[in-house]
Amino acid sequence: MKITLYGAAGGVTGSLFYVKTQNAGVVIDCGLFQGNKKADLMNRKLPPISLKRLDAIVLTHAHLDHCGRLPLFIKYGYDHPVYATPATIEMVGLILHDAVRVQASDIEHLNRRRLRKGKEPTKPLYDIEDVERTLQLLQPIPYNRPVEVAPGILVQATEAGHILGSASLKVIAEEDGRKKVAVFSGDIGPHDMAILKDAVPFHNADVVFMESTYGDRDHRSLEDTILEAEDIIRQAIQERGKILVPAFAVGRTQQLLYYLAAAFHDNAIPRFPVYLDSPMAIEATKIYARHHELWDKESMELIRKGYLRADLSDVISTSTPEESKALNEVRGPCLIMAGSGMCNAGRILHHLRHNLWRPETSVIIVGYQAEGTLGRRLVDGARTVSIFGEKIAVRATIHKLGGFSAHAGQTDLLHWFDAVASTRPLTVLIHGETRGREPLAEIIRHRYGLQPLLPEPGDVIEI
Repeated sequence: MKITLYGAAGGVTGSLFYVKTQNAGVVIDCGLFQGNKKADLMNRKLPPISLKRLDAIVLTHAHLDHCGRLPLFIKYGYDHPVYATPATIEMVGLILHDAVRVQASDIEHLNRRRLRKGKEPTKPLYDIEDVERTLQLLQPIPYNRPVEVAPGILVQATEAGHILGSASLKVIAEEDGRKKVAVFSGDIGPHDMAILKDAVPFHNADVVFMESTYGDRDHRSLEDTILEAEDIIRQAIQERGKILVPAFAVGRTQQLLYYLAAAFHDNAIPRFPVYLDSPMAIEATKIYARHHELWDKESMELIRKGYLRADLSDVISTSTPEESKALNEVRGPCLIMAGSGMCNAGRILHHLRHNLWRPETSVIIVGYQAEGTLGRRLVDGARTVSIFGEKIAVRATIHKLGGFSAHAGQTDLLHWFDAVASTRPLTVLIHGETRGREPLAEIIRHRYGLQPLLPEPGDVIEI
């Protein structure tokens, strides 16, 4: 079994791993590169995989950096199954449709600039027809039961606790009577995150590909993070300012709504206007509501008692562009939750453009910010930023609340790894920048006596 890394090696985005045996080929994840200026060029260059001879693609979850290159594969000839959990299948449809919309808008703005410079217009990565053909190939796989996805290759999914439908995958390949097991962690969620069940680890493997996004540190405790968020909100209400929350539409938004509901219910903060300004987040929240079988016991108890519905009754969903634009005229205090989570697209850009220069504004960053993104520049303390070609002064207060992350911190990553470490697998640290994976590798070397690999794009791991 040979596994070639074509993404998320030495970086966080673009997850794509090609598993090749004598009899079959399977791709694990098919994600977009995001964040820096080279991302578009990297996305347009297909990995050297024969798409016609590829037997299957299996997804860990529906975030764009794990599924966003799927339509590109279909556009250039892939026509075999794409496997994912049922909830992930619903989320993939939502996310890919949104990706087409965002690409079309971005290309329109880009081509105006290119034409003014006398350059030829460019095209989006894929269009709606490519997405529709992709969705026709999606096939469900259950949790906790091995499924044959290609000749001699079984895949078993287990709960990853990251977003609804997320999974860690065990790939079992058998050739000439010999069995090899590769485990792909996907994105592992933190222990005791709102709504979702905790991640379930595997207990045996020949090789483990483990995410290392926050391998260098633990997040602030959830309890302390919630208290800080409540302080920020109370202060903003007192100053009658707007609170802008760039939130990933799938996962983070639903988590934050849960905590807001709890704060309202406990009278920790006064009720005030909250706007959910993201059509995709609105639809994703509906998908969450359809999959209570994936919720943890505490959340189900709140559903049973009717608390969540009652405490979120004042949240206002703004679906149309006109409703979104009208928020520019709304006075604070209010909270506007809008995509995208890294501030690199979507409605949050418009809200930042209209409010970053106002000192009474608060921006709450609640997720990972990739290198090169606007969100990363804000977190790193930029005093001016460019939005839609306009220089905007940053006078707002920027708050980074890592305790709301949907990625496990160092302790939770090691807890997940501890279950499989006794089988002494070859350990490959992926989905992390240098600052995340090198400290994690050092701990694994010291604690378990294993020598983790820190691969680069194009590296081949042979088992």
